Amino acid sequence: MADLSSFPIATRWPARQPDRIQLYSTPTPNGVKVSIMLEETGLAYEPHFINIGQNETWTPEFLSLNPNGKIPSIIDPDGPGGRPLALFESGAILLYLAEKTGKFLPSDPAGRYETVQWVFFQMAAVGPMFGQLGFFHKFAGREIEDKRPLERYRNESKRLLGVLETRLEGRDWIMGEDYTIADIALLGWIRNLIGFYGAGELVEFDTLKRVPAWLERGLARPAVQRGLDIPKRPE
Repeated sequence: MADLSSFPIATRWPARQPDRIQLYSTPTPNGVKVSIMLEETGLAYEPHFINIGQNETWTPEFLSLNPNGKIPSIIDPDGPGGRPLALFESGAILLYLAEKTGKFLPSDPAGRYETVQWVFFQMAAVGPMFGQLGFFHKFAGREIEDKRPLERYRNESKRLLGVLETRLEGRDWIMGEDYTIADIALLGWIRNLIGFYGAGELVEFDTLKRVPAWLERGLARPAVQRGLDIPKRPE
């Protein structure tokens, strides 16, 4: 049985099944990327709900694993060389799990780098922009009288959706016929934009054709549907 005693996070969120990948997360767009990937690959894992509303990501135990104080993070007890590996940042985790399983990442170098490029596109552009748009449209930012920040993030979000609309011309998935970690990285954010944030009308989502169809295909995948609710929120 794996020994996770060297990880302080395991003292606050004990592993009942320490031989499985330990997932520390919340079902937000960043969190569900990894939940979906784990469900898609079939890797055995144990999820731990991290309550961001109670600032649990800023506890010493969580920060010992993820100094950035954000979800998600994982510990793989069977990492490279059979030694435990801890990782934070969802894009890095997606890439690691893809390489560990040989799934959802092209094997040819050119295809691999092109896929990683679109994962970075989500991490560096889509996630930050959509998150800021949500703040100014749905959350406390709505109280700010100066609407220029909202306009900036709306316009940039519309531009990014246009990039995806163009990319998906003649393609079922970001990389063409094959569903990859590029799709997994983006699905939760697009769903959140028009669902949780309620910003579909703001960004004129209904004027798009390919992105909505791509989103529908993605959400129809059983592993995606399961991953969207992992870890389950306490009742």
